[in-house]
Parts: sequence; C-alpha cells; structure tokens
Amino acid sequence: MSTEKPSGKNSGKTVKVRQTGSPMRRHFNQRQTLVGLKLNKIGRVAELVDTPQTRGMIAKVAHLIEVVEK
Repeated sequence: MSTEKPSGKNSGKTVKVRQTGSPMRRHFNQRQTLVGLKLNKIGRVAELVDTPQTRGMIAKVAHLIEVVEK
C-alpha cells in the first residue's frame, strides 16, 4: 500500500471556512450541507479540500458561513 497523497489537480489546496449563522429555521438541505462541511455550531472552523464539490456546498450556504483562508 502506498502512503502517498493522490496527485490530483487540487490535492494540496485547502479552504478554511467559519460558520457565522445559525441553521435554525433553515431548510433541511442547508442544515445537512453544514454537517457535510463539518460545521454545525456558530464559530466552528473547518479546513476542507478545495474541490468543485466543496465550492458548491459553500455556495449553497454562503449566507451562513465565511471563508477565512484560501
């Protein structure tokens, strides 16, 4: 078994996001997206791999989070 990271387009890039809004009174899909981004409490910060799928999830809940670092 190889322990090397996959050499994809975005293998080394990460994006750090912080939750700023509450998921209360939001659609279920938006709450599940926050959980998928490893966020579920205000103030939590998650470092995620920068992929098109992650960018789509960030766009879906952009009103509830902020990008801290790129």
